[in-house]
Amino acid sequence: MIHHVLLASPRGSEDASRAFYAGVLGMTEKPKPAALAARGGCWFTGHGIELHLGVEDDFRPARKAHPGLLRPDLDALADRLAAAGHPVTWGDGELPGMRRFHTYDVHGNRLEFLAPLD
Repeated sequence: MIHHVLLASPRGSEDASRAFYAGVLGMTEKPKPAALAARGGCWFTGHGIELHLGVEDDFRPARKAHPGLLRPDLDALADRLAAAGHPVTWGDGELPGMRRFHTYDVHGNRLEFLAPLD
């Protein structure tokens, strides 16, 4: 079982992370422990996953590596992302038993969202 997934973000991007992960994805920000808060970044939880956004001074977005996140509201989420300016690329059925799409967060990190086929 995974406790959390960490994605990199540029220094000073916490407000943009909040707007995307809480505002668009509907996750809840989780307070960082005081000993870690000074490092920057922010943590989010929701939909069965905890995501940490950690600051990297030489930040480069993960364009290939990505978390695969299960979401039962796949179509509604895809619509919300597209409306917020985050293009969605649907998979072509190559993952048996799953519907899925890819998008990129506000920092350019690749994300995959999946739901089992009925």
